[in-house]
Amino acid sequence: MKKYQAYTLRNYLDIPQARVHLSEEERFALEVVGHVLPFKTNNYVVEELIDWSRYRDDPIFILTFPRKEMLSPEHFDEMAAAIRGGAGKPEIRLIANKIRMELNPHPAGQLSRNVPAIDGVKLTGVQHKYRETVLFFPSQGQTCHAYCTFCFRWPQFVGMNELKFAMRDTELVIKYLKSQPLATDILFTGGDPLIMKTKVLRTYIESLIDARIPNLRSIRFGTKALSYWPQRFTSDEDADGLLRLFEKVRKAGMHLALMAHFNHPNELKTEEVRKAVSRIRNTGAIIRTQSPIMRHINDKAEIWAQMWQKQVEVGCVPYYMFVARDTGAQHYFALPLEEAWNIFRKAYQQVSGIARTVRGPSMSAGPGKVQVLGVSEIAGEKVFALQFIQGRNPDWVRRPFFARYDPEAIWLNDLYPAFGKEKFFFETEFPVQRKAMLNLRQAGGLNYKAAMN
Repeated sequence: MKKYQAYTLRNYLDIPQARVHLSEEERFALEVVGHVLPFKTNNYVVEELIDWSRYRDDPIFILTFPRKEMLSPEHFDEMAAAIRGGAGKPEIRLIANKIRMELNPHPAGQLSRNVPAIDGVKLTGVQHKYRETVLFFPSQGQTCHAYCTFCFRWPQFVGMNELKFAMRDTELVIKYLKSQPLATDILFTGGDPLIMKTKVLRTYIESLIDARIPNLRSIRFGTKALSYWPQRFTSDEDADGLLRLFEKVRKAGMHLALMAHFNHPNELKTEEVRKAVSRIRNTGAIIRTQSPIMRHINDKAEIWAQMWQKQVEVGCVPYYMFVARDTGAQHYFALPLEEAWNIFRKAYQQVSGIARTVRGPSMSAGPGKVQVLGVSEIAGEKVFALQFIQGRNPDWVRRPFFARYDPEAIWLNDLYPAFGKEKFFFETEFPVQRKAMLNLRQAGGLNYKAAMN
């Protein structure tokens, strides 16, 4: 039975492959970037998923090991100079926090618009952006078995408590859910809620079940555990208890879904992950899969088609292709929207109908989840066709709208209304902050063109 072993900046050279393969320059770059963006991997990822014979191009290595290009040159040089100059921990932390605040740590209004209150108490571990779904951040689940270098929730892991979502008080969450009769789903997220021990997770889940909230119909877990530590469902000492807890949710009459993050088909290649998927499905839970499309990791249609096909074969439901969010290392991972759409379209063409449950490419932007439907020409003007899959205002959903074609656009903030209009239809309620994004790019925080060359 494999025992979990985490590796961070403190002990990553305990990884034999890292000692053998990483050059001094790569080790230094890892430490520079790792002082700004979080770094953690584990023995399963290192031993089972990474091909160390070609590690520089290996998608799982890129997914989990920070590299120089994941910071802008200005930010990298600033932190590198501090480390080379022998700066102490307080000074390094000060520099790191300054850089972090320039990386748009809470995109899409997460901190300013999504946090609700009940009886005058701000629910710091809850987000409620879409009417039907309440996100819950249990405080004990605000870490992961390993960290993704692209993660848009990186502020949860860097020790800046003022940027962190977390709470323990289930009573307030239950009270809030009861006050929102149109909220049908609670999504446990983080971090990764399934890193919690089963006895801890059980206290949350059983409280929800025992509360008999009439409008609560679904419990979801956003998790990367199937990819980064499938032993959570197979051989961990409390794995059987976790599966029994899943069964209890189903017996209570609620839908249970794991929103599983798979970013590359290589994460589905081991016998351990296939066994984990089978055990989860036997509880009656549904596994839906999602990932952003990212340069250097999965930016080819063949990769997506293979991944969706493998997911269907093992019993998962392809759900979302996202666009790399406007935070953290977006400049390194982002693709132009047109390229993302072409990859989605070509991959979609290669799979059968049972894999075409997937939706995308989708931007989880401030006003909602905006899907790129395609590029077209209308009345002589080349345009992007778009629609909301989810919206802050439910009336926005599935209403087509059009943006001027821009082959370099990578996010909603880059787009302008087509046909001479001044605003998109939803901007009377939620304006797009284009100027702020432009200023951020000019400052070097999102210099994606340099990263692509």
